[in-house]
Amino acid sequence: TVAAVFFSAQFFTDKVAEKELNQLRAENQRLKSKFEQMRWTLAEVESRYDVLTEKEGYIRSLFNLPEVNASQRRLGVGGPQPPRLATMDETELIAYDTERKLDHMLRLSELHLQEFTEVENEFLDIRDRLEHTPSIWPTKGWFSRGYGMQHDPFTGYKQMHRGVDIANRAGTPIVATAAGKVVKIARQDRMGKMITIDHGYGFVTRYGHLSDVKVKVGQQMKRGDLIALMGNTGRSTGPHLHYEVW
Repeated sequence: TVAAVFFSAQFFTDKVAEKELNQLRAENQRLKSKFEQMRWTLAEVESRYDVLTEKEGYIRSLFNLPEVNASQRRLGVGGPQPPRLATMDETELIAYDTERKLDHMLRLSELHLQEFTEVENEFLDIRDRLEHTPSIWPTKGWFSRGYGMQHDPFTGYKQMHRGVDIANRAGTPIVATAAGKVVKIARQDRMGKMITIDHGYGFVTRYGHLSDVKVKVGQQMKRGDLIALMGNTGRSTGPHLHYEVW
């Protein structure tokens, strides 16, 4: 009776152990499949990362930014292999390799984020320069006199004309041709009522012969903001804007 009980217990123990072993094998197979899928996903991520790297390099070349050294992108690592590597089964090896690649991609993405931040800052600087570069007509009207040696309408002799004249009706709106700061509002014999705007980056614009000024010294302007109305003040033969870019 004791022997029968013993063998019965042993039989059920073996059955339980076999069931647990089968469950572990099935779980191991699921993990293996999962890690295999992760490896394919990582391979796709690496492929897209390479495309992204190429595009970043192209953008850098457009704006003369220094290239990132290829060896720097590899983020070299070293050190001994884990002691258990030689005794790992296939699933453990796949898991280890996947984790290693994932860690590498995370460090690469951190580096790439720093690189794109550099590119972004360059874009912001370029945008700021463009916003502060005079690039539009300051008013509507007719081009009545150009830059350079021109005949003076009062004397008939040629002299240097350091701007362009745009004629229209008195009161025609005049706008800032770029972002900047109003640094001077004055009245001169030749220019009449005039405004000077400092745009930074070495650009200054002047607007003369105004009938009315709509801004104050120190005021920050954006491109297209109203600054004055066209007039006939100063040394002028009729309503027009004298516009200079320095």
